[in-house]
Amino acid sequence: MSDDRTVTLNGSPLALAGNEVKVGDKAPDFTALDKDLKAVSLSSLKGKVRVLLSLPSLDTPVCDLETRRFNEEASGLGDQVRVLAISMDLPFAQKRWCAAAGVERVQTLSDHREAAFGRAYGMLIPDIRLLARAVFVVDADDVLRYVQLVPEISHEPDYQAVLRAVRESI
Repeated sequence: MSDDRTVTLNGSPLALAGNEVKVGDKAPDFTALDKDLKAVSLSSLKGKVRVLLSLPSLDTPVCDLETRRFNEEASGLGDQVRVLAISMDLPFAQKRWCAAAGVERVQTLSDHREAAFGRAYGMLIPDIRLLARAVFVVDADDVLRYVQLVPEISHEPDYQAVLRAVRESI
């Protein structure tokens, strides 16, 4: 675990907690709750390429834009790819947001209970108990093929770089 990793929120630094993961690592398993309060683990989706969106909150403008964008992109990626949006939002809020936004191709997962994803991937911001913005691409064999930590939380990820990594992992 590294204690010197940070991101910024509107220029103010925030420390990250948890294990730093790198391309080539075996993707750490984690369990989070879906919008119907069912436990979902990364390993339960083995055999598919998984795009993990680490988000502060769906109720913020950038997370809203990012999740809607990946919902649109998911239709062109095929059935062998699953997109998971993981945040500390409560499952009830995620369900409400998905219904209002018409998001059906991205599965939301809540890390609010144990921060298992946040700690396993080094995305937990303990000072505000939110997740940093990042995107991870995990191949069908559970190997991390792409990691993009967005240094400034209020910025969107590089979508084209993520989509290239997904296509290369299929």
